[in-house]
Amino acid sequence: MSVVGANSIFTAMKQNGPFRVNDDLSYGHVFTAHSRNWIRTFCLEPVTVTKYRAVREHIFDLLQVDNYQDIPKLFDKKVDIIKRSQRAYTLLGNLYGIQGDANEIQSRIKSYASSADAVISYLKNKVLNNQCSNIELSNEIETTHNPVELLLIIFNPQYHKKSRFEAKRKLVLMGLAASIDQRERETDIENKFSNFLNFLNRYVWSPALKIGELQNAYLHSFHDLDEFSCTKVDIVENIPGKLGEREKLTMVKRRLFQFNDKHIPVYVTVRKKDSAAKILKLLRKNEKNPAVAVDDELGLMAVLDCTADIKHFVKHLTKSAVKADSIMVLEDITDTLTGGYYHASSTGSNSHTPMLKFFARLGGMRVEFIIHTNETYLNYRYQRGVAHDEYEVRRLFDSGVAEFLFPEDIYQIDMSYIKQSQLDSFRKKIES
Repeated sequence: MSVVGANSIFTAMKQNGPFRVNDDLSYGHVFTAHSRNWIRTFCLEPVTVTKYRAVREHIFDLLQVDNYQDIPKLFDKKVDIIKRSQRAYTLLGNLYGIQGDANEIQSRIKSYASSADAVISYLKNKVLNNQCSNIELSNEIETTHNPVELLLIIFNPQYHKKSRFEAKRKLVLMGLAASIDQRERETDIENKFSNFLNFLNRYVWSPALKIGELQNAYLHSFHDLDEFSCTKVDIVENIPGKLGEREKLTMVKRRLFQFNDKHIPVYVTVRKKDSAAKILKLLRKNEKNPAVAVDDELGLMAVLDCTADIKHFVKHLTKSAVKADSIMVLEDITDTLTGGYYHASSTGSNSHTPMLKFFARLGGMRVEFIIHTNETYLNYRYQRGVAHDEYEVRRLFDSGVAEFLFPEDIYQIDMSYIKQSQLDSFRKKIES
């Protein structure tokens, strides 16, 4: 379900919706060409009218006005804006269950604004790095964190259309960041992440290495001409000489776990999704509720030398959980390391990506595990049509999120061209 399609739940953001940002503004005057055209376009579906009214009342409540005509009267009244901002912070603090005094609430909402900016910054620096000058935030919007001031910018004709759209977009992303923060406080995710790391250090990793100690190794791989998939991989401790055209050298920092008196190396990355990543996932899923859309807050990716080591690792994990006084239950298991077909559910993902994937429930936590062999990990990094960098590009565009965040009529971006350009760019970097 595309975030820009007919079933998008983000009514306020859609550039073909009732809150579209235009070059000119109309403050609710009924007998104008703009108003008549608006009614003909958006009043045919009762649900659209209902959604519009809900958003409109939310705007009026935050600004503490009764109608659109009252909004321009606030533009130059700094004292009035400060007073209304204080009231808006109280309303939003209660809405999202933020505990503390006025300063704590204001600081928390400012962090939501920073998360909203981080979404655009991440895309500018990674997936859309060849468009960074086109999509960078206006200075006026980047430095504004007050919801009331952002709302007033949307309705202020002195601001350019792009700035007014970015103010609206920032508010929408701030709302998602607030929902995510509320969910994290309810689920105590910070403590769970700390407990998960403590579990790994105390019960999973071998005491032969100190906590945080890693052993460097290099995966010297050979790739075929057609798909650039891994055909052979050797584990080396030193950097070899000049690489051939279809060779790659990938450094991995590995830990050890002990199984039957044998120390087995494993490359591991543990992550807690940051707010920007969760916001993007909510948009891709066309969902505002983090409890529904974000089921992989805690995750671990492990890379081992062979499938036998993987079996030993999974068994070691379950036995380690028992030592920590918890049973580990594996849920939603998908195993395509030795064949089989992975039914990809995420937009832009590839159904031919081999991996062992499951959710482990232990100690009051639910952690996503993705486990690779060296070969499948290198394919995850480098194979054509599978590589994660390419996947990130495809899911941003195929889900409609790129168009949602950077509509063509404002940013003059040809999405089809940019998508292919970015895919080609990442492919060139991978194979160079």
